[in-house]
Amino acid sequence: MPTTIATKSASLNWPLMKNNIAREDLDAVCDLLHQDDPILTQSKNVEAFEEEWSRWLGVDYSVFVNSGASANLITLAAMKEMYGAGGEVIVPSITWVSDIASVLHCGFEPVFVDIDPRTLGMDNAEVLAKITPRTRAVFPTHVLGYNALSRPLIDELKTRRIPLLEDVCESHGATFEDRKLGTFGLASNFSFYYAHHLSTIEGGMVCTNDYDLYETTRMLRSHGMVREMKCNGRKWDYSDEFPDLNPDFIFAFPAYNVRSTEINAVIGRSQLKRLDNANRRRIENLQLFLRNLDPDLYRTDFATEGSCNYAFTLILKHPDKGLCESVMTALRKSGVEFRRGTAGGGNQLRQPYLRSLFGQDAWKACPNADHVHFFGFYIGNYPTLDRDRIQRLCELLNGLGK
Repeated sequence: MPTTIATKSASLNWPLMKNNIAREDLDAVCDLLHQDDPILTQSKNVEAFEEEWSRWLGVDYSVFVNSGASANLITLAAMKEMYGAGGEVIVPSITWVSDIASVLHCGFEPVFVDIDPRTLGMDNAEVLAKITPRTRAVFPTHVLGYNALSRPLIDELKTRRIPLLEDVCESHGATFEDRKLGTFGLASNFSFYYAHHLSTIEGGMVCTNDYDLYETTRMLRSHGMVREMKCNGRKWDYSDEFPDLNPDFIFAFPAYNVRSTEINAVIGRSQLKRLDNANRRRIENLQLFLRNLDPDLYRTDFATEGSCNYAFTLILKHPDKGLCESVMTALRKSGVEFRRGTAGGGNQLRQPYLRSLFGQDAWKACPNADHVHFFGFYIGNYPTLDRDRIQRLCELLNGLGK
């Protein structure tokens, strides 16, 4: 039976992402390039994209950068410059490396928590249990389109005045309590990598309602230059304090150059026009996928309310090495591209850069993340997938348990 199904599905030809840069996006770039002497470095299109994204998301300010990793970095760097270095940041055991790296690079200590298997995000009860007087921020990742927040977590952080930093790199358009993720904390980070809901090829965004954080991240994006601030009054304050410096070249922080370009912004502006329609199709696709999977073999009880997934989460219900190998073999034979361990390659505490800091056995404290590490996968979900192919994939996967 499994052999027959695999043969039937051999032509699935299913990459992680397909056609995510449309012809209309490329035409918009061509229009820019056909101008006489077009400005290609950060300019008016970057600013317009930031404003349009802010309106779409529902925040006051956005800062466009060259990657989601850079968004992580300057957000944590802003926390350091505004509030001082040192202390702990609570982070998930399943996330992308740049979240943890930004915490480390900016002089904070990451405190890891296990995941909630229904959201793949941080176990909120464990987060609350690990808050100490040294906690400087809580930095959840909304993994693969699922919401990682709860009302008790949000309320307790507000009561304790602990900043919430949201990683929404994989969850554009997902919601909690009818509000888009990325609007609940002090700041939120997005990635516009090729495989994500909206792509600028490479790119990212820092979003906030806090004007001080906005101005700080603008400077951190561009060498720490004071002239990057929007507020002329603040620029004049620096000029008055440092009269021996050229006002165009006052550097407030030892910062970075993580600017993006007009080309990337033009692609983002073009894609944003169809993001909501594309997301609706992704939501329908995931529901179809989960409805047709065998719940005795795979997890199908994810907390999907408000989710918006650019990938299908395929996680074995029980630790079964034989089934795991069969899944990988069948997907490869069918031409279905996948990633094992979901976001970031699974349990981050198993990675060399953290083993050297936290010890060889630190991963044992996160058994739910470790199950996903070995028995979890993701498969691409995009608007052009048709229902028949999704159902054929489920048929293939369900047959592996017979």
